[in-house]
Amino acid sequence: MKKYILATGLMMLMVSCKTKTGVENPISTNTPVASSAGFFKKINEKTDFQQLKINSRITAETGKFIPPLDATIYIEKDKKVWINMIAIFLNVGRGIATPEGIKGYEKWNKTYIESDFTYLNNLLNVNFIDYNSFQDLLLGKTFIPVKENEYQLTKNAQGYLLKSTNNIRFKTDGKIAEYAVSLEYSDQFDLTKVSLQKVDQPDYLEVSYSNWESFENVKLPKNVKIVIKGAKDSQILLENTKFDFSKMEAPYSVPNNYTKTEIK
Repeated sequence: MKKYILATGLMMLMVSCKTKTGVENPISTNTPVASSAGFFKKINEKTDFQQLKINSRITAETGKFIPPLDATIYIEKDKKVWINMIAIFLNVGRGIATPEGIKGYEKWNKTYIESDFTYLNNLLNVNFIDYNSFQDLLLGKTFIPVKENEYQLTKNAQGYLLKSTNNIRFKTDGKIAEYAVSLEYSDQFDLTKVSLQKVDQPDYLEVSYSNWESFENVKLPKNVKIVIKGAKDSQILLENTKFDFSKMEAPYSVPNNYTKTEIK
């Protein structure tokens, strides 16, 4: 599936935000926050919507040439994430994620994939992505479980910093992976960066969000950057240019004569 299916999987990874308001006088770095219950409640709030359409410009660096892609991302909350991609005015691929897994095809090589979320986890060098965490990642919400007793919360001039006090363990299909985790938030509790370093391995994932925008009283992102490091390094930039809460058709079917690519 090569570079375009790689793009399809990676492209199905984004949506986030940032907002600016008045800033209080700077607080010294690593100032512990005495009362944190309100903070954890705020960062775990879910985005209030039924469906969301996003027009995006996607740029991917994977070691192989992939032209910039214009994409339409459509999310039906808790049901599906659908994406259609165009390059140089030509439709090049389409993908869909549901709680059951992901599917995608690309037209230039006439290939398609069908997989559970192992495929996206392998692309991101992690082991914990399921539909809910994927949807939260796209929306710029806290997409990993965050328990108050596993993190240290401090305040600084930029906002808030959460750092895991011990390695965070994720168990999937009987396999356990451990990560050193940090999360950064603005003063308005907008997620600005998530960093995960796999313990005793070079695998590293960083997702950063900027330019949060309020759209019909819902905060959504205009820029998302994903950096993946490991055996191979990749980087994806998603520039969201338009948001729309109207419902739309989101069909998906693999054209005839396409060849299935096995996931390895």
